[in-house]
Order: sequence, then structure tokens, then C-alpha cells
Amino acid sequence: MAKKGYRLLRRPWRVRRPLYWGMVFELLGIVAVLVLFGIQQPDVFRSQFWEIGHQKGWNSSPNMVLYAYANHQPLPKIPFVWSQLLTNFNVAISVVSLFVLLVKMIMIIMKFFYPILGLVVSLALTALYIVSVYGQAGPDYADPEHPSPVPWYIAKSCSVARPWNAEKNCMIAKGAFAATIYLLVVYLANFILSIWSMWPNKMLDMYDDDDDSDDENNTTNVKGKQPVVNVTALHGGIGIINGGTSPNTGYYGNKEWEMQPTTGSSPVNFAPTSPRAVHMSGAQGAAGYGGVEQPLFTPRTQAFHALDRRLPLRSG
Repeated sequence: MAKKGYRLLRRPWRVRRPLYWGMVFELLGIVAVLVLFGIQQPDVFRSQFWEIGHQKGWNSSPNMVLYAYANHQPLPKIPFVWSQLLTNFNVAISVVSLFVLLVKMIMIIMKFFYPILGLVVSLALTALYIVSVYGQAGPDYADPEHPSPVPWYIAKSCSVARPWNAEKNCMIAKGAFAATIYLLVVYLANFILSIWSMWPNKMLDMYDDDDDSDDENNTTNVKGKQPVVNVTALHGGIGIINGGTSPNTGYYGNKEWEMQPTTGSSPVNFAPTSPRAVHMSGAQGAAGYGGVEQPLFTPRTQAFHALDRRLPLRSG
């Protein structure tokens, strides 16, 4: 087989086991974020956390928009960490992650998920979860008097929310943040695995993908068997191997020669070399190997003749 160069599209994975196990860990993380982000939708405790932080003096006030309307001031920009956009974004990427995982499983089963696709998918999901992590742990500088580089429900213990009966909600928010980081690590690992598989490698660049290699191995194994060629017309006998020069030569020869014996008067200088040949009459000519009174048949010949109701005559 001719040596091949670097392949960008149909490129095999260097290792497959980490790819399979990665889907298991990915599924666990997706289930977690689906549940935790779904609980937070649409605004179960986001505004509550914002208000608790304001009362503690840790971040801006959730009434900043009302103050702007009352004082006829320009509307302030709501910090991303307290916005409805972040909540919707988290729910959306969790659903998209599950859809991508299902599609990836189908493509792996169909042997169509190549490293170039894994690189694109893992890169996109890694970027999405980086945005989610940044949003959940993002700063709040809307109030210059109460700057907050990290929201209090992540930087502090949930016990501070006990007077507002929000301790459980705080733990859910911490869990969602941990699950997001977990999935970010999983997608980052998939991204590294894809880059490693895309890196030039002489052994991977030399051959085709797995399917082509399997077909070539099967062909090699067949070629390693001794070819049986067409029968040469003999006097009441069968032909011998002639090294594959017959036009009917094939792997195990042409099946038609076993359907019926051939006739002729050419002398035989060799004994039949097929170990499957069965002499039906037991008679031989004076030449030792030639002059066979009745033809030799292989087991397959007898089967063909039995199906065709042309069994050979048995002697004595």
C-alpha cells in the first residue's frame, strides 16, 4: 500500500478508550447542570442573593433600576452575575450539551466522529462554559461604594444566608458552580485529546482509517492462501495447480470446475495435489497416476452433484 501524507479530515484517533470514558463523565456532569440550572430558572434566588449582598454591604442594590427611573437618570448596566441573561444562558448550554453528547454518541457508533470534529465541538463547548463560569463568579462594580470582585455566595460560607432562609439555595448555587467547573475540565480534556490526535504522526499518516485498515488486513489474509486455479482437461481426472496462469484463476479458483469433471486425453505427469480430492473408483492406469477410469471429486463437487442429482456412480 502506498504511503500517505497528513490527513486533516478522515484521521483516526490515537486512543479511543479515553474518548469513550470521557462521554460517561460528560453525561454525569450534564445531568447535574440540567437539574441545578433548571432549579434556578427563571429567578428562584438570583434576586434574593443580590438583595442579601446589598444588605450586607457586599455588592450593589437590586433597586438600582428603580432609582434610575425615579431620578430620571440613565439606566445602569446590570452586572452579568445578577442578570436574567446569565440564568437563561446556563439553561441553554446545558440543553445544548446534552444534544451534542447524543449526536456524538451516534457519530461514534457510525464511525464518523473524527478528531477534527471533536476539536471543533470541544472548543465551542469549552468557550461556552468559560463564559458560564465567568458569569457565575463575575464581578459587580455597578456601585463604586460597594465593589464585589466575586459574588458572596461563592466567596463566603452559606451560613451567612441563614437569617434569610437562603442557606439551602446558597448550597444549590455553589453546586451548580462546581458542576460547571467540572464540565469545563471535561471539555478541556476532550479538546486536548483532539489536539493530540490531530498532531502529525508518521504511523497514523501512513495508513487509512480503521475501516480501511480492517479491509486491507482481511485482503492480506486471503492473499496469503494458496490459489486454486482452473482445471486442466485430463483423461478422466482433475486438474492441478498451475501457479495462477489460467484466466479462470481466483482465490479457491473458479467454482464451475467443481461442478463437473472434465474429459480429455492429455497424459498426467503429476498426482493430483489437492488433499480434498476423492478417488471414486479406486482404479488407476498403467502410468501410475494417469488413465483414471472415473474422475476424482472434491467434497464440494459431491455436494454440488448431490444438489443437482448427479451423484457419481460407485464402483462395485
